[in-house]
Amino acid sequence: MSENGETAAKGRPILLTMNSHQYYEALSARDRRFDGVFFVGVKTTKIYCRPICPSRRPHAQHCEFFRLAAAAEVAGYRPCLRCRPELAPGNAPIDLEQKVVGAALRYLDRMEEASQSIPELANTFRFSDRHFRRMLRKQLGVSPIQLMQTRRLLLAKQLLTDTKLTMNEIALASGFKSLRRFNSLFKERYRLSPTALRKDSGSGESGSECTFRLSYRPPFCWDSILRYFRRRFYRGAEFVNGTQYFRTVQIGRSRGWISVENDPKNLALKVEVAPDLLSVLLPLIARLRRLFDLDASPDPITAALGSLALGNPGLRVPGAFDGFEVGMRAVLGQQISVAAATTIAGRVVERFGERIDSPFPELKSMVPTAAQIAAVPVAELRKVGLTEARAATLAGLARAVTEEKINFLNATSWEESVKQMTLVPGIGPWTAGYIAMRVLGWPDAFPHQDLGLQKALSVKKASDALALAEKWRPWRAYAAMQLWNSLEKQYELPNHVS
Repeated sequence: MSENGETAAKGRPILLTMNSHQYYEALSARDRRFDGVFFVGVKTTKIYCRPICPSRRPHAQHCEFFRLAAAAEVAGYRPCLRCRPELAPGNAPIDLEQKVVGAALRYLDRMEEASQSIPELANTFRFSDRHFRRMLRKQLGVSPIQLMQTRRLLLAKQLLTDTKLTMNEIALASGFKSLRRFNSLFKERYRLSPTALRKDSGSGESGSECTFRLSYRPPFCWDSILRYFRRRFYRGAEFVNGTQYFRTVQIGRSRGWISVENDPKNLALKVEVAPDLLSVLLPLIARLRRLFDLDASPDPITAALGSLALGNPGLRVPGAFDGFEVGMRAVLGQQISVAAATTIAGRVVERFGERIDSPFPELKSMVPTAAQIAAVPVAELRKVGLTEARAATLAGLARAVTEEKINFLNATSWEESVKQMTLVPGIGPWTAGYIAMRVLGWPDAFPHQDLGLQKALSVKKASDALALAEKWRPWRAYAAMQLWNSLEKQYELPNHVS
């Protein structure tokens, strides 16, 4: 490997940001801050590992470093059975050099629920199919198909080890169309059958229960993110009970429920999924990682924020399970308190959400989709407690999302998304900025028009708030959360801190 982090073997660009000596130092230290940031392939064993693997350290000359697990597998390496690369925290799209590649990764994360093929996605970004695939390979070191195959196989490997699902259920949950194709690719990549791996792992008899873990980098302030959702939930479709988060889920035609709780011992969230959601497990995991901001790297964020983050270095930016869901919540809360907005949100679910059966009495309905809200007359929307202007804004946003004038999944720019949303009458820069910050997960987003942020910074003008936030680049979204969090501990604020 050359000193700039690019391997010359077979022309595979890996795009590492440190040289091989620095990566080996991190590997030798088993530094958890680098878990999920890179993977190491051991040339003598043809196995690739996480940098925190407890196995004996290989000699430096036997190591090859990769940005993605998919790149290691394309290079011929098999995943380690001890450190289990499928449990490594992921990398946020912002870490990639090209915004369009980040947008493409968001799409590929949820490819099973999206309606576009790869050529159609390329056309969305105004590239030819050939150029788009070449660009992805250059940035990621693998093709889109290879990337998806690795993600599916690593998910299958985790389910084989950690759950009691049947082989058919695992193949379906991992995105494979047939058990035969699943078995064939698994043997080809990992040189053993799924049945053999399950036997070696000692996971026991098969069953329908599906509980798995989603890893994160510590520190992780679970209490803070639960408190945030507890005050802003859709009653009837979400609830927080003690230390757990519950919600109903609809992805495509699949409907069900999930529960999430923290597992600090394993540095992961423990997720239980209703059996009816197994067919959409890959996009569900992508949504959950974004909802709880699991791909964040707290150490560099804390270092950049300095004293602002000292009291709560594990604070995350709450994301979005669904883009329109967050957009609707922001519109419902314009110019009223958080508590009042939560009350109206519950009425929206009760009046317009479809009913669903669940084992929890608190979960009775789905959050209405953009298409469902777009079909409701403005006069009906007003009956939940909205002003005529606010009801018209909500209807306009729903139509824009339904007609794909606003497409959160394929967005390439935070700024461009804000501009597109402000074309909807009634959505100003603050509302659009808040939606984009949560939906796109852009770590440098900073809705400086927010009155709460101005109050926390002791300024009276938005421009002054923006100027003061310059020192927190490129993590201003986390600075905003720290400022809002400090205010919420003092008193109830208008929903400008929504």
